[in-house]
Amino acid sequence: MVGADREPLGILTIDKPEQLKALGHPLRLRVLELLGENDEQLTNRELAQQLEVDPGHLHFHVRTLLKAGLIQRVEGGHGREKPYRAVANTIRVAPELLTSPGATSDVHEAILDEVNAGWAKFGPQAKFRSAQVTVRIAPERVRELWELLSERVDELEDPEQDPIVITLVFHPHTAS
Repeated sequence: MVGADREPLGILTIDKPEQLKALGHPLRLRVLELLGENDEQLTNRELAQQLEVDPGHLHFHVRTLLKAGLIQRVEGGHGREKPYRAVANTIRVAPELLTSPGATSDVHEAILDEVNAGWAKFGPQAKFRSAQVTVRIAPERVRELWELLSERVDELEDPEQDPIVITLVFHPHTAS
């Protein structure tokens, strides 16, 4: 719950490759999601219990997120168990990172995992929507479209709404 002495979490736009790389593991994404919900403050042990994983294994991932600046340590806790908090409850990736040739395969795998998990969970309920269009524009123009979409999403952001995931993928046409 958001404390009276703290600002509510907002939006973080990731613009550093090391931050993007830190998002490249499903367990780290789950940690961010858990900490971002209702501005949770949880210790490594509490996170491990809720995520049903070994605390020692999780500690590596928590340190990775901390080093990337995606979570922060907060006051409180007992002994060595210090609580962590997400730095934002909404994370966006700067378009230039996703369209650069150096974008990591881990991130692409995490994106595909998220799409597949969304389809598996929400497809049968008819709550999964997708669209595909083949166009003839230069690849760098796709970045312009993504930036326009990102700006519009920022304008429409409503913290009262449940979060949704929007994924943009583009590649050369594969038909012969």
